Amino acid sequence: MDPVSRARQLELEGLLQEQLRRRSRRKLESYYPETGPLRRALYPKHLAFFEGGRHYRQRLMLAANRIGKTEGVGLYELVLHLTGAYPAWWRGRRFSRPIRAWAAADTIKNAREILQAKLLGASASDWGTGLIPGDSLQGVSKGATGTVDTIEVSSVSGGTSVLLLKSYEQGRKAFQGTEQDVILLDEEPPYGVYTEALMRTMTTDGLLLLTFTPLQGVSEVVRAFLGDDVSPAAALSGEGHSTSGRWVVRASWDDVPHLSAEVKAELLQSIPAYQRDARSRGVPQLGSGAIYPIPEADFVVSDFEIPAHWPRVYGLDVGWRKTAALWCARDLDGGVDYLVSEHYRGEAEPVVHAAAIKARGDWIPGVIDPAARQRNQKDGERLLDDYNREGLWLTPAVSAVESGIYRVYQALSTGRLKVFGSLRNWLDEYRYYRRDEQGRIVKERDHLMDCTRYVYNSGLSLAALSPAVERLKARGRGRRVSSEGWMG
Repeated sequence: MDPVSRARQLELEGLLQEQLRRRSRRKLESYYPETGPLRRALYPKHLAFFEGGRHYRQRLMLAANRIGKTEGVGLYELVLHLTGAYPAWWRGRRFSRPIRAWAAADTIKNAREILQAKLLGASASDWGTGLIPGDSLQGVSKGATGTVDTIEVSSVSGGTSVLLLKSYEQGRKAFQGTEQDVILLDEEPPYGVYTEALMRTMTTDGLLLLTFTPLQGVSEVVRAFLGDDVSPAAALSGEGHSTSGRWVVRASWDDVPHLSAEVKAELLQSIPAYQRDARSRGVPQLGSGAIYPIPEADFVVSDFEIPAHWPRVYGLDVGWRKTAALWCARDLDGGVDYLVSEHYRGEAEPVVHAAAIKARGDWIPGVIDPAARQRNQKDGERLLDDYNREGLWLTPAVSAVESGIYRVYQALSTGRLKVFGSLRNWLDEYRYYRRDEQGRIVKERDHLMDCTRYVYNSGLSLAALSPAVERLKARGRGRRVSSEGWMG
């Protein structure tokens, strides 16, 4: 090659390297393209989260792992606010000035290895190749731990935005103090950290963004955003919804195009059974502390009319603050029991509960919390006698806890117990039913769980047919008769 051609080749190589260098320092621009296999139209849940910022100060992306909630949602939006360089398609909240912001992870290690690395680059020599454009990066300072704690970013509006990195390990007090325009909490925070972060944005009309997979189950933070709407179906319905002035978007593996069917299948096999709903669908689970670590998809079924020839029984747990009853119908031919209806009410007299119970069939026998044989602190009478006077057919249940839990677990895990999807309170308690660090059952919101245990300890053998079906059997017409109505 002659000297002129060689010089030209070197010049072209230099231009190409410079082009690649500049592109690496503008990573932000590669997100959500107009066309291609990863075009933004294929990420409706992500776009719904962004757009929610126009109307809601608090937003939660409650999502499966690997759907891009940290980098492609939380950090992406945060950097847009820091730089003020919003893309033309952006329909979310905009700031027309530099901002003050925090980004927090659960641990100092994750603040460094995840937040810092994604914002700046993998190492100090790579700073400027992360989501913050290299030309916008003005300054970086480190704290005592060696982790970056302050990042200065130039805003297109003029001036400098300031971002501080934090971790929940620092405790609630670390989130007290100064007002902030935007706070990103990546991974689920303790409730105290959440409330402190919310306080920091109140006077600025700022934004509080949360992005996490609900591995802690129906926690205080999850309940603050979802209320009672914690059903698996809600995770797959719509692009977002509001609860008490908060915006929630729930995303599963099926909501993103970058995970193939093969990858999802491989990931699912590597996840413990009790975490599959949380990690693949964003459905709150209780983790290894769950008493019944079984995915709801394995036993929840759509409601259907109960055949008249299926015997029925119910369990009853009584109390002034909450009284619960749970009905079970038995498919003896198929060897499957179904939980089909529930009663859930507090602060009412036995006559009120008895009326609701009899409305589902006054011929159905029940098993009641054995503590009802004791004196009721409210009126000095035995609750069992109260309910018997109201015309219920009740037997004290066997209250053995661990053996009852084992029976229910065996039935759920082997497919011999199914639950109607309409049993909202039962499912809510199921998600919360867990043991503490000492292995003790957490005695909160467990009334229907107790009813289930009563049924499996001593109720199944008492299940009965309606008098009408019994008369047909007596006349020799057999068990196969038309369905009677069932009040659910």
